[in-house]
Amino acid sequence: MPHSTHVKDHRRILTDYFGYSSFRPLQEEAILHVLSGKDAVVLLPTGGGKSLCYQIPALALPGTGLVVSPLISLMQDQVTALQQLGIRAAFINSSQSRQAQEEVVRALLGGQLQLLYVSPEKAVAPDFLSLLHRAPLGLIAIDEAHCISAWGHDFRPEYTQLRTLRQNFPDLPMLALTATADPSTQKDIRQQLQLRDPGIFIASFKRANLFLEVRPGKKRLEQILQFVQARTQTPGSVYCLSRPDTEHMDCKPQAQGNNTRHYHAGMSASDRQRVQDDFIHDRSQVICATIAFGMGIDKSNVRWVIHYNLPKSIENYYQEIGRSGRDGAPAEAMLFYSFADVMRLQEMLSRNESSQEAVQLAKLDQMKTFAESLVCRRRILLNYFGEAFDRDCNHCDICRKPPQRFDGTILAQKALSAVYRMRESGTLSQVADVLKGHAQSEIRQQGWHRIKTFGAGRDLPYADWNYYLQQLVQLGYLRIDLSAGRHLRLSPSSRSVLFDKQPVQLVKRTALAEYRTREKERLSRSATQADLLFDQLRQLRKALAREQGVPPYVIFNDATLKAMVEQKPLSEQEMLAVSGVAASKLKRYGRRFLEVIRTYVQEQGGKSRDGSSRRLSIQLYEEGLSLEEIASRRDRSIRTIVQHLAAALEEGEKLDVSRLLPAGVLQEVERALPYLEKPVRLKALHEYLNEQYDYHTLRLGLSLLKGQGKKL
Repeated sequence: MPHSTHVKDHRRILTDYFGYSSFRPLQEEAILHVLSGKDAVVLLPTGGGKSLCYQIPALALPGTGLVVSPLISLMQDQVTALQQLGIRAAFINSSQSRQAQEEVVRALLGGQLQLLYVSPEKAVAPDFLSLLHRAPLGLIAIDEAHCISAWGHDFRPEYTQLRTLRQNFPDLPMLALTATADPSTQKDIRQQLQLRDPGIFIASFKRANLFLEVRPGKKRLEQILQFVQARTQTPGSVYCLSRPDTEHMDCKPQAQGNNTRHYHAGMSASDRQRVQDDFIHDRSQVICATIAFGMGIDKSNVRWVIHYNLPKSIENYYQEIGRSGRDGAPAEAMLFYSFADVMRLQEMLSRNESSQEAVQLAKLDQMKTFAESLVCRRRILLNYFGEAFDRDCNHCDICRKPPQRFDGTILAQKALSAVYRMRESGTLSQVADVLKGHAQSEIRQQGWHRIKTFGAGRDLPYADWNYYLQQLVQLGYLRIDLSAGRHLRLSPSSRSVLFDKQPVQLVKRTALAEYRTREKERLSRSATQADLLFDQLRQLRKALAREQGVPPYVIFNDATLKAMVEQKPLSEQEMLAVSGVAASKLKRYGRRFLEVIRTYVQEQGGKSRDGSSRRLSIQLYEEGLSLEEIASRRDRSIRTIVQHLAAALEEGEKLDVSRLLPAGVLQEVERALPYLEKPVRLKALHEYLNEQYDYHTLRLGLSLLKGQGKKL
């Protein structure tokens, strides 16, 4: 092979140029494959190090690595970063003067460049192709390769012409790289680029450090402000559907004292660059942006991503949440969902009159189903991208407070059998029709009314079958093949259900309505309580401002009032700890504001600071947070959180602590009571039960029994 000689050591390049001592998963395998002169498809999640998979081979091989990149800002950022590392990299695009482009061309033809970035339009232009034939090229890399596929989430017609590069340079290794591509898109990438027996390198899409959450769209602005206010020192992004939304959102956190910027394609290039630089260098903490922001930005400490609106596809969603927690530390991804967003997106897609409208609408439907589902969020994502994942992640909102499930094995077997007997050529709605025994013309034309499972599910409503079939897709037992008319296909795991009787747990359709009602009530209740105290403090501020003839914000700004609502200080010392309350203001206004807060706390049932603190712990627990999450959120020890829950139980408060108490522990504690000295001590109980339960569990068990009237 022409690429087997004069190849520099790839490990030394990793250390000398990039400063890393080891490769991330699959990076080295992909690099060695390319260095041997072969084609490759590389799918690594955002933050997984895709760029090194072509940058290191480009530095190791003789000649210049040609990189096709879709965005001017993206290629400029990457070239700047490479030049900082001492790598001879350049780009050619419309942002340059003719003189600057000619200088890059001279460097290319002179063999002075190690990497050259160009747009897809430039790469296939006849005059540029002629130029490339005179240049010493080492490899070709197609970045964001999902753009080449009609099944991808960001299809671009100009990308389909890139097969010209293969036809012009058949002997060069070619890489296709992306962070998001379902199986249909992966297949299309290989075919469109005419890759020759490529190596396929797909890393896990798991991103276990991300906590995934979907919330109802009701009062989303208030929820975002509360969320951001509790994370004032952590960078994050709020993604909005439209440009006006980004500007509107920018004003709100800014008014709360946050350093916020907005970003969209309608801004000038210089303004966008300034906003991006401020965010990268931590001069601003919050970005309210359209999806134009974020691609290719290597900012590792983004701790959260919020979607104000529903994304257009699961690929878009996954790519955008991947910009949070790139350093592997804990991070959050929150999505707001309302059916109004779905209608708005459907209208936008219809107005575009794209030839891919049917595909785009199908992907939007899958995104909608993801948002509405009561299945583990991570299971849905991984199975969507073709990565088998047959257990709950325990790190999403559904796993945090799972719905009640039932044994759906028989239902699953009926559904999978129908798909099998229909030869995997029916859509979801057609399979539901067959199970219900609906013999309309299209069913008869296919002969499906004669298969064994026709009418096997007459006892269930059509809507139920539709819901359960969607669950089987989300759980990975079925997949929707968009490249074949949205037909349902069996997966490897479906065969274990059909032939090995593997059990399947499903969630009843009625649980979805119950879940939505419960979430709306919870959000409404918490928002109403917070709004009540905030309004009382605001009225006091307004009265004081009128007395002194000054604007209200001179007394305390909204951010300080919000902090008072969150912390509920009940003493002067605690009031001083609130951001925005200086000693002078405490002396002038502190007593009046403390009176309002104390009255509010007493009316809510608390008589001390501990009472207020306890209720906050209980509220977070009822929202489904674990003890560790509550302790972290509140900067308290787990022992303190357990004390709060225990005190509430002893007072007879109805708390569901079943997820904290292992099955049978309460009965064992109760049986031990007659044999222990009164009052019962935790250490004695711990020893009597052979130390099989920790002190937190025993403390909660005793408190629950005490609240039930047991004498301890």
